[in-house]
Amino acid sequence: MKSIAIVLGSFHTKEVSEMLDEAKQTAAELGLNIVELVWVPGSIEKPLALKRLLARGEIDGCVALGIIERGATKHGLVMGEVVYDAIIRLMLEFMKPIGLGILGPEIDPDQIQPRLRPYARAAVEATAKMMIA
Repeated sequence: MKSIAIVLGSFHTKEVSEMLDEAKQTAAELGLNIVELVWVPGSIEKPLALKRLLARGEIDGCVALGIIERGATKHGLVMGEVVYDAIIRLMLEFMKPIGLGILGPEIDPDQIQPRLRPYARAAVEATAKMMIA
């Protein structure tokens, strides 16, 4: 059985908890063992948590869940770009998949709810598929 870890942003705890429920259900359906959940303050902290997890031999892949909401400035857009870049670099460095279930950047508040479960499911499914690719 393949083992995964999930890194979650606590800035939107209620919404990300719903994503986690879907991720757990999807992992169970796919026969994945979730060995660790790590809550971090927001998306900018996810790459460090992911790196620490990917360095552990028993973890075959990770999933990153969270939300980068549209704000009054371009802060979220810039943050999203650097976080996505860091996550891709981590996948290539460790040769382990990271399912990207981060809504945004620049997502509008009314777009969040209908995307929570589909993004979480897709992130877990992507991790599972890439562990065998």
